[in-house]
Amino acid sequence: MLNLKDKVSIITPAWNSEKYIVETIKSVQKQTYTNWEMIIVDDCSTDKTVDIVKDIAKYDSRIKILMQPENYGAAKARTRGMEESTGRFIAYLDADDIWKEKKLEKQISFMKEKKCGFSCTSYEVIDDNGNNLNKKVHMLPEVDYVGFLTNNLLQTVGIMVDTVIVDKKYLVMPNLRRRQDAATWLQILKAGFMCYGIDEILAEYRRANNSLSSNKFKAVKGVWSLYRDVEHLSLPFSIYCFTRYAFLAVWKRLYFH
Repeated sequence: MLNLKDKVSIITPAWNSEKYIVETIKSVQKQTYTNWEMIIVDDCSTDKTVDIVKDIAKYDSRIKILMQPENYGAAKARTRGMEESTGRFIAYLDADDIWKEKKLEKQISFMKEKKCGFSCTSYEVIDDNGNNLNKKVHMLPEVDYVGFLTNNLLQTVGIMVDTVIVDKKYLVMPNLRRRQDAATWLQILKAGFMCYGIDEILAEYRRANNSLSSNKFKAVKGVWSLYRDVEHLSLPFSIYCFTRYAFLAVWKRLYFH
């Protein structure tokens, strides 16, 4: 039995997410580990996202919605959710992604057994309509700062942090429109906390056609800026990391139907 004091706070930024948010919330409600709170931070949606979440929250007190006064972006939304969280564990789930039903149970057991503060599960990729793209991304057993810069495998949908081990100050996301999540994982790794990988597919990452990451030119620009402007890597090492990033990015987009 897992200790019931070990609540998980699930941080979900949302913006015009009415198409996917119900499925995302249901994947949390189906978790075999039930000691959680889901904090959905709406970033000034203009669709029915807020109404949908409020209707669901009427029947499940574990679901909370916070509303941003302005459209600040995912970084500030996630940081606000983290700051208002009450759980020991912090997990991230974007408003269009999905968890397998044993994700929380298995990841918490893994982290407590290894006494680690930072972990990421393996995941598979789905399309806009939820169709499986037959692409699975498996985590390495361990990833450190340089390892993440050179392999680019960690994905927000699989991340969990134990705040008993990792101070919440490392979870304050840099205010970037792109790659703010990667910059945050680098903050944790740079502080000396290894990320331990779980080699089991426990999440589904949606590759939406209109997502920020689907715009390849802007994505490339964001990665280069992360290396040079945020991490201040040397030019030679930036080129090396970027070459590896480009190779892996192509590999991760070669979906086999």
